[in-house]
Amino acid sequence: MSKGQGFGFGLGKMKELTEAFKKAQQVQEGAKQLQEELEQLEVEGEAGGGLVKVVMNGNQNPQRVTIAPEVLGEGADVVSDLVTAAMKDAYNKSTTTMKERMEALTEGLNLPGM
Repeated sequence: MSKGQGFGFGLGKMKELTEAFKKAQQVQEGAKQLQEELEQLEVEGEAGGGLVKVVMNGNQNPQRVTIAPEVLGEGADVVSDLVTAAMKDAYNKSTTTMKERMEALTEGLNLPGM
């Protein structure tokens, strides 16, 4: 290495690196805040025209299930199918919401895989 060449970083590269670190910190802080918001968020999935409802938080943790009394007379298989369909609906809505919020958080960063 010749004198005066340093590590191959010019001042412009150092500025880019500093900006990248600042953005990474912002994303980290935003991700922490987003995680807290998703924990509090409630997303409702339903099946059978609303006869069965499942509520999950934004992290896909089930919170509660509501089953209309008239569904109970339909038998265990029907109830099971409706609960499963409502869970899938809530899960899909929750993951879509999480993805949209992550995209908004990382917008403009050009991260691979995002």
